[in-house]
Amino acid sequence: MNFKIIKSTLAHYPLMATVVLLLHGCGNTNKKQDLAKENTNLTSETTANDIIPFFQHWNLILGDGSNVGQATDYDNKDFFYTERDDNGDWVVFKSPNAGNTHGTSNNTRSELAQLKKWTPMTEAKMNATLKVMNVSTTGDARVAATYSVVVGQIHSADGHENEPLKIFYKKFPGHTKGSVFWHYEINTAGDDNSRRWDYSYPIWGYDFSVVGTDKDTYPPEPEDGIALGEEFSYEVDVKDGIMHLTFTSEGHKTKTFTKSLISSEYTVRSNIPEQVKDLFVPIGQDGLERKNAYSGEGLFFKLGTYNQTNGKDPKVNKIWCSGAETHGGDLQKQYAYGNYAEVWFKSANITISDDAISNARYFEANDGLSTKTVYPNEVIPFMDKFKILLGDGTNVGDITKFEHKDFFYTVIDGTRRWVVYKTPNSGVTSKNSSNTRTELHEKREWTPEQGGKLTGTCKVMQVSTSGDARVAASYATVIGQIHSGEGHENEPIKIFYKKFPGHTKGSVFWNYEINTAGDDNSGRWDYSTAVWGYDMSVIGKNKNEPPTEPVDGIELGEEFSYEINVYQGIMYLTFKSDGHETKTFTKSLISSEYVKKSDLPAQTRKLFVPIGQDGTERATAYSGELNYFKQGAYNQTNGKSPETSMVWGAGAETYGGDIAKQYENGCYTEVWFREATVGPGTIPNTN
Repeated sequence: MNFKIIKSTLAHYPLMATVVLLLHGCGNTNKKQDLAKENTNLTSETTANDIIPFFQHWNLILGDGSNVGQATDYDNKDFFYTERDDNGDWVVFKSPNAGNTHGTSNNTRSELAQLKKWTPMTEAKMNATLKVMNVSTTGDARVAATYSVVVGQIHSADGHENEPLKIFYKKFPGHTKGSVFWHYEINTAGDDNSRRWDYSYPIWGYDFSVVGTDKDTYPPEPEDGIALGEEFSYEVDVKDGIMHLTFTSEGHKTKTFTKSLISSEYTVRSNIPEQVKDLFVPIGQDGLERKNAYSGEGLFFKLGTYNQTNGKDPKVNKIWCSGAETHGGDLQKQYAYGNYAEVWFKSANITISDDAISNARYFEANDGLSTKTVYPNEVIPFMDKFKILLGDGTNVGDITKFEHKDFFYTVIDGTRRWVVYKTPNSGVTSKNSSNTRTELHEKREWTPEQGGKLTGTCKVMQVSTSGDARVAASYATVIGQIHSGEGHENEPIKIFYKKFPGHTKGSVFWNYEINTAGDDNSGRWDYSTAVWGYDMSVIGKNKNEPPTEPVDGIELGEEFSYEINVYQGIMYLTFKSDGHETKTFTKSLISSEYVKKSDLPAQTRKLFVPIGQDGTERATAYSGELNYFKQGAYNQTNGKSPETSMVWGAGAETYGGDIAKQYENGCYTEVWFREATVGPGTIPNTN
């Protein structure tokens, strides 16, 4: 073994503490396919700090989410160990596509995090020489983060805890050469960090924004890229608020960059770069930065393997959710089939300021966070105003500090936390319904004259993949309602999302159900109004032949919002989504348009009259009746035979009511909400 510690003098760095280290040593063997290495076994006593003697200055986070603290005299054959090849001795950081994560991240890491933090105005430096040995072999090529790993960072310990520097390596399957690039993440202005974004700078090869045209189609191989197993070095030097970056590799042009950490370029919308407009703005990440960027915040270095490929569905987030193979989280299977990231470091050093202070608060806040329960009421605080019916028929009256991992829980999509409502095609449901739901039920009841307001910002993540395309309710879910609690208990509004199999875009529409005149409610019917895409009446020609895809539709995973505002008996509706026209509607809930047979709309005559639903409505509609709001996932796809109703009998697969099998085979609906409010109706803004 051969190493030495080099200490900088105070004369050379008058304000610096001395933590500068050069590492060189030997390690244990692990054969790599396509990468020949000399097999030389180390003795069992050799550990990583025999090669890199600076672990007293870092905590080590592993790919199982654990913080093992200072990694002196420590190794772990799954995540952190030593290795030797023809070029010397290395410390290995290895992390799977799926495992427990650290903090709020979707991604696993085996990574060092500095125990002290420093401000941009002090001096700090990190160097490393490394080679990437593996990135995931599976994923979705359209997702920018797929097949990549972060090998060095500056991370903020304060504020939003954003990252002014991430150094990436990325290689597409089938390519010999990959790309090295670095990111600057804005320190978002204001309290809402969900609109943060990265700007990517190419070093060798492409930047982050170069992606595939479909899941398994890749861009051309970069001509000036870096191969797996090829050494390169980086130096990060922060002085007087400026970050200086240097990247070197034999046979490649040396690249240098500078970036201010204390003065932002991105304080006005016109300064958002085109790359960001193409990549991040379409998914709602279009924030602006604090004028003074990261000034005054405590920063710290990170180094190792931060695997950017994960098993999250790309419809959750088209930039960060890779859809890669995770083998059910089985660590050894992921390693056996190439679904992991692995980086070897030959040398590294850090230099930090004497003014650096403890970074303990960061670890206290983030250690074990991914395994801690965050209840839905912590994301959307109005849960005390609702009870809930779950997809297995369970009623829960108090849903503060409540979750159910099969139906009602929270997730993070990479930027925001959401409340998930999930329910199968077949389960136990409420009286008078054939459809399961995981749906909130407002405790307060109010008349149309008294009014009320419900808002929601959501994205539909799944509708059933089975059903009958001729049936209007197939492949649909209701995500918001007003329900009457008296009389016929009909529904003056249901907001639907519907997407046919094979289509990318689905439709959003809303239905008004008449409050049927007389005692017989069997003749009730809905009138459907399109918001984006089709209304409910657009159906397939046969069971497996849907109509053409809507041009102006909404995709699974695409965010939109609605507002239902009932004021003095009138219902005012507003629907918004980035990239789509805002739509508004009004409908009286106290005076009917449908009191005579001649008033029945043509749509109703086409859809409902043939199945015997041809009633007329009370002249006063829902006037005087108590109503309440509902919100969540009310699955409109069921296993009932279409022969029972060509409007509501979806004929979908239910696997005998086995919920786990329905979830496994896409026979369910899932809706995510990140914001929602409920309260009294307000004077409408009709401008």
